[in-house]
Amino acid sequence: MLWIKAFHVMFVVAWFAGLFYLPRLFVYHCEVTDEAGHERFCIMERRLYGITTLGMVGTWLFGLGTLALEPFYLHAGWLHAKLALVVLLSAYHGWLKIHLRKFAARQNTNSARYWRIANEVPALFLIAIVILAVVKPF
Repeated sequence: MLWIKAFHVMFVVAWFAGLFYLPRLFVYHCEVTDEAGHERFCIMERRLYGITTLGMVGTWLFGLGTLALEPFYLHAGWLHAKLALVVLLSAYHGWLKIHLRKFAARQNTNSARYWRIANEVPALFLIAIVILAVVKPF
């Protein structure tokens, strides 16, 4: 059981690393004007998104594995809230994919400031999820 939880945490860390860094790449991509720079950012963003997706999939698999081994958690209110946040975070992950494609097609209409603000979203989720998982307030 502890191995499952350990791998869950490792994949969570990988997922969040990507969620923190991809919008930051978008900030820098907004400022690029040359073709070589655009192509370089497209490659970096695509590769990072792939690794980030592996982090998300591993997070879900090992999280569900934990629940399969300890189903009593399914009755906990804090877990319901945490799962709702993880679903929303997964939607944010998909939203980043939409924008990754827009950048690649040169259709980004958002400013670097917009992406700086979007870059803070995962931090809010992380704070809430960690409090729910560790403190278990309800």
